[in-house]
Amino acid sequence: MHDNREVKVLDGGEEKVGKLGSGVGLKEYGTLEGTRAGGEVEPRKLEKQVGEEGANGAGKTEGDARPDGAMDAVLKPSEPVPDNWKKVTGFEFGDFKGRDVTVKELLSGMDTMGFQGSNLAKAREIIDDMRKYRNPETGAKATVFLGYTSNLISSGLRETLRYLVQHRHVSAIVTTAGGVEEDLIKCLAPTYLGAFSLDGATLRSKGLNRIGNLLVPNSNYCAFEDWIIPLLDKLLAEQENDGTHWTPSTIIRRLGLEINDESSVLYWAAKNDIPVFCPALTDGSIGDMMYFHTFKSSPAQLRCDIIADIRKINTLAVRADKSGAVILGGGVVKHHIANANLMRNGAEWAVFVNTASEFDGSDAGARVDEAVSWGKVKKEAKAVKVTAEATIAFPMLVAATWAAEGK
Repeated sequence: MHDNREVKVLDGGEEKVGKLGSGVGLKEYGTLEGTRAGGEVEPRKLEKQVGEEGANGAGKTEGDARPDGAMDAVLKPSEPVPDNWKKVTGFEFGDFKGRDVTVKELLSGMDTMGFQGSNLAKAREIIDDMRKYRNPETGAKATVFLGYTSNLISSGLRETLRYLVQHRHVSAIVTTAGGVEEDLIKCLAPTYLGAFSLDGATLRSKGLNRIGNLLVPNSNYCAFEDWIIPLLDKLLAEQENDGTHWTPSTIIRRLGLEINDESSVLYWAAKNDIPVFCPALTDGSIGDMMYFHTFKSSPAQLRCDIIADIRKINTLAVRADKSGAVILGGGVVKHHIANANLMRNGAEWAVFVNTASEFDGSDAGARVDEAVSWGKVKKEAKAVKVTAEATIAFPMLVAATWAAEGK
């Protein structure tokens, strides 16, 4: 019995047709049509004569031949692995049987975990290297710029940030208006834990403001107004009578001294002479209060010089023996620190912690390598971006570095 199915073959680029069981061997036609794995047309030799009959009398078809192209694609050989590649391994809790695992040990053991676990471990190494740096000739330390957004002061991360400032672990701070006012407001009234799902309209009717899963009663801002308006009167009087030249950082220092509360980040910054820069000082409740104050004080107006502060922060970066940046979040705090370090052709250390994506071209989501392209981080710098929410990642980083020695 013959198989009369037709097959198409190529003979020197010409298509010919033959029947499998016709008695006419197709072997002389050379090749059947086939394709490479990537879709490119490729003639493939038949391993046997297509018209050859099997033991059962049925003709062999192209499907009986081994699919060499597929085999090559699946079993593609690897190049030799470099000797310096690290194997992926996780944290061995069994190695610490009978005692507690420290945060430093945990993060150190995550360096070969992969994904953001490895980045978090790398951030710990970078911060440790930065904080331990000493110039071998002068003994000078690294200048450490700390940046954080306002929501982190609203959260319980405020206490972690205050610890760093209280113990002089950082040299300068950059934050937003909210990062200033929320620190002060918490000295006057508390912020409460709520839920992300609470209805906005209902909260508005009750005079409650939601920050993620945090709640701030509107009465907190009323208390802030009662506290700050008399202080703005003092600042204006000193400007008009004594010629005091106010900048965002000098206003913030004064606020920290006036609040006189050891729970405050700004209090410790003022006490330890750590400048707090806020180029967008009016972008928040404090700006609202300054706005209202202009009507109260008119025709006299409080003036604030932002140019003096840009000179101050840039000069701090330029004169640094070595410079490091630890930036939580994005926006103005991230770019202001990065741009100051451009003045010295880049920071030597950089740790970015945020959840922003790079794919919209925002500075907030940009990876470290983008900052390198601008000269804001040195090409040889030790740097990493940890894509994680700061209230999870940063307490662990602090516990494994600055706070690991109990200081």
